[in-house]
Amino acid sequence: MATTEHPPPSRLRTWMLEGLSDMGKHARPEAQPEPAHKGQRWYRVMCLTGVDYFSTLGYQPGIAALAAGLLSPIATIVLVIVTLAGALPVYRRVAEESPHGEGSIAMLERLLSFWKGKLFVLTLLGFAATDFLITITLSAADASTHLIENPHLQSTLHGQQMLITLLLVALLGAVFLKGFLEAIGVAVALVVVYLGLNAVVVVVGLWHVLTAGHVVTDWTSALTTEHGNIFAMIGVSLLVFPKLALGLSGFETGVAVMPHVQGDEGDTEERPAGRIRDTKKLLTAAALIMSVFLIATSFITTVLIPADEFKSGGQANGRALAYLAHEYLGNAFGTVYDVSTIAILWFAGASAMAGLLNLMPRYLPRYGMAPHWARAVRPMVIVFTLVAFLVTWTFDANVDAQGGAYATGVLVLMSSAAIAVTIASRRAAQRGWTIGFAVVSAVLLYVTAANVVERPDGVKIGACFIVGIILISLASRLARAFELRVTHVSMDPMAERFVRDMASRKIRFIANEPDRRDKAEYRDKIEQIRADNEMPEQEDFVFVEVTVTDPSEFEAGLTVRGEVLHNRYRILTLESSSIPNALAAMLLHVRDMTGCTPHIYFEWTEGNPFANFLRFFLFGQGEVAPVTREVLREAEPDRARRPRVHTG
Repeated sequence: MATTEHPPPSRLRTWMLEGLSDMGKHARPEAQPEPAHKGQRWYRVMCLTGVDYFSTLGYQPGIAALAAGLLSPIATIVLVIVTLAGALPVYRRVAEESPHGEGSIAMLERLLSFWKGKLFVLTLLGFAATDFLITITLSAADASTHLIENPHLQSTLHGQQMLITLLLVALLGAVFLKGFLEAIGVAVALVVVYLGLNAVVVVVGLWHVLTAGHVVTDWTSALTTEHGNIFAMIGVSLLVFPKLALGLSGFETGVAVMPHVQGDEGDTEERPAGRIRDTKKLLTAAALIMSVFLIATSFITTVLIPADEFKSGGQANGRALAYLAHEYLGNAFGTVYDVSTIAILWFAGASAMAGLLNLMPRYLPRYGMAPHWARAVRPMVIVFTLVAFLVTWTFDANVDAQGGAYATGVLVLMSSAAIAVTIASRRAAQRGWTIGFAVVSAVLLYVTAANVVERPDGVKIGACFIVGIILISLASRLARAFELRVTHVSMDPMAERFVRDMASRKIRFIANEPDRRDKAEYRDKIEQIRADNEMPEQEDFVFVEVTVTDPSEFEAGLTVRGEVLHNRYRILTLESSSIPNALAAMLLHVRDMTGCTPHIYFEWTEGNPFANFLRFFLFGQGEVAPVTREVLREAEPDRARRPRVHTG
């Protein structure tokens, strides 16, 4: 369809929308994507998701010690078992079923259609936004905590946590404004350095445990005294497990950044086998590395750090490994460790930002629930950064205050993933996998429910995100109600013949709502149109009939088919989510194809105009004539070139 020429965009606008060719190219598979093998090697992308996953070592041992006390190592082993036997198989299956990074949201979207499906997806997107945005703000707040608690800086930076956190969030946004490849390069460097320093702390910690044998015997004696036997210990570990759930936080982002895994040369967007294989490697390697570190760090921190130091105000509160680094390797090494921890915690938001930039443009613009620029990276980076500022200010940059919302977002998404793969396995008649995934689903649902009961503020915060996304999405859809949203129009040979034949005269269409489709219906309709518009009998018409498919869809292509009924009446049939949009798109296509101005004739729809508008907004029908005219007016500002709409 021809479009009216506009002045060239400004340099700022060009720069802002340049991201469409970077990360945004994955937002819509149908939008001429790059070949699937373009991207980064899987271990480099693992570092991007790893800045979120591995950075939890900065606070996970302390959380485990506060939640489980002496049982921290055993409770952490339970966490590792759930990770390797539950979460890892679930997300390996998610990567196979949803190779474009949509994750379980796309898998569950297929189960529901119409507005039910859209609202369900918006709800899950609300929890995803909770997870990813709180990851950005919580990690930045924790990084500022490590910075302020450093012995060399404590007196200088005391009371400046809010300002430091906002600066870290802004710096993260600046990296993504610069470019996505730069973000991956920073992530690789941070993960290599951070894991290397943690390995040093773990080795030194284990050496101190081995050389001071009484430490282990004191710990085991205290365990036996407090809990009696191993079965009681396991039982208590299962009860406190929900509090350790943040240790599962890396899987959702691991799938979200999947489109940036390189894969093989022969991969296609429909079946990127190499990307799927390498993403499974990514998920497995990250889970194994994290499992080893979780067990080792929970053990050495539990047996080497006094219990009181883990509590609020203690030197190991939220920074257990940093405490050991300073204690056993000196303040110089400890400061280097603090710097690396601060850096990776700050950049932990990078994988979350990448997840947001992959997920939101896939759904909201396609639903008509975000403007077109939402498919570009840089504008969305600015939006997410501003929201992160608001969240940081709301929670006063407090790590503990955001923990409930973070855990809730993570657990809801993981539970939805487990349910999605259970359903997929059942449909594939894989009985063993179905049972296994059902068990994992039950475990994750239990953990989610326990977390909600203990920290209901997480659900409240998630609900705020959900309500916000739904309201903004519906407002955007309302603002774009009269937008021409047909991506392309094609005609079959019969339809083209009708149009070419009419082009030698005036092109006149009659919009008809199909009923019985008998001879009397079409004869009466023509007589009514002629009478309403005082037209002579020699004028001929072609009927246009639109069948509404899924009115909740926003953008789609349009296929026009021609047929002759009762050996006399020529009819063009269309299927679309919106009658006015389909008619407007067809009229513009006919104009461009023939160079003639088409005319279309309607009869007024009975009923209240407001009710009819709601019918159009929700169901693609209603007062068709004025809406068709309005869609044409927005699509073609030049009145001389605009198709004519007549209403009797």
